[in-house]
Amino acid sequence: MINKAHVPKWILPVIVLSQFCGTSLWFSSNAILQDLSIHFSLPENSLAHITSAVQFGFIVGTLVFAILTIADRFSPSKVFVISALIAALFNLVIIWDHHTLTSILILRFLTGFFLAGIYPIGMKIAADYYDKGLGKSLGFLVGALVLGTAFPHLLKGFTEQLPWKTILIITSIIAILGGLLLFFLVPDGPYRKKSPSLDFSVIGKIFKIKKFKAAAFGYFGHMWELYAFWAFVPFILTTYTSIHSDSSLNIALSSFIVIAIGAVACVMSGYISLYKGAKKTSFVSLTLSGIFCIISPLLFMIPSQTLFMTMLSLWGMVVIADSPLFSTLVAQHVNPIYKGTALTIVNCIGFAITIVSIQLILLLQLYINPIYLMFVLAIGPIFGVISLVKIKK
Repeated sequence: MINKAHVPKWILPVIVLSQFCGTSLWFSSNAILQDLSIHFSLPENSLAHITSAVQFGFIVGTLVFAILTIADRFSPSKVFVISALIAALFNLVIIWDHHTLTSILILRFLTGFFLAGIYPIGMKIAADYYDKGLGKSLGFLVGALVLGTAFPHLLKGFTEQLPWKTILIITSIIAILGGLLLFFLVPDGPYRKKSPSLDFSVIGKIFKIKKFKAAAFGYFGHMWELYAFWAFVPFILTTYTSIHSDSSLNIALSSFIVIAIGAVACVMSGYISLYKGAKKTSFVSLTLSGIFCIISPLLFMIPSQTLFMTMLSLWGMVVIADSPLFSTLVAQHVNPIYKGTALTIVNCIGFAITIVSIQLILLLQLYINPIYLMFVLAIGPIFGVISLVKIKK
């Protein structure tokens, strides 16, 4: 056990790097969806289904982890490495040549299930090491999630001639390396408090805490918007290029830019929260992302490709900047013994909400002009802002 007074400087960078490696599995199939569609003759609406399969797997995984209080009863580093190894395996199996849409959805579900042992567990490990300045630490950690999410788009954008299977192989290898790196270099943190026994009533107990519930509800509003926005960034860019025939956007690289720039925003919001507080900083970020949802139809009318990308990138920043701060608020308003379970169950419900918003946009695609699709995402930020107001100073 590392002493509270002296946490080595390399602990946070290792956690961040490992988180990046593990979460690169999240959208690995989305970056090569066109290749998968051609190779396996998938239907046109596979994007939303494959994305939702990962989310659904993550939801089930986090629910199981939360009910069994795995994050609080077992060594987080061990849980992380085992989850990374298994998730990487299911990601890699997609390279087999005889899949159907059903088998691909099952594999993505299982990958998502074991991502439950990577993302929230990574936050739990950070919380076990950093009591003060947790918002800053989680800012780096969620930034790693953002880069991991965007990484497959970068690979695809720079390697158009690279076989699609290579993308899956690379993401699987780095996920395994990330898990092993964390396991060998990051022991249990000094602020870790092990839960003494299995307690099925924990979830009910923590949701009776008013400030915890308000923070959790703010996070739920944030999640309504976040993953639907990320999942449909390529669609937004494609729609823009169809409206502006003179546009020369590289969809894969542009998608990477819009998503990856959110990592910078996470780090910035973490530092800002040290001075302005997590609640106030997340309030501003959530309000701005809500405004972008409301004015989204106007973005498609911008004639300048550069200005359009600038505005979309700003949206990509504010849509995620509040995420580490909500996790900070959740961790601060719960008994330390149940910190891991609290983060996990909030992730579980938050990601369940992402399926609803993604599927709703998919349904609305059939009935309304595509430039108005993102408008519906404003529901989340509005709900989240109202919830934040309920957290008293």
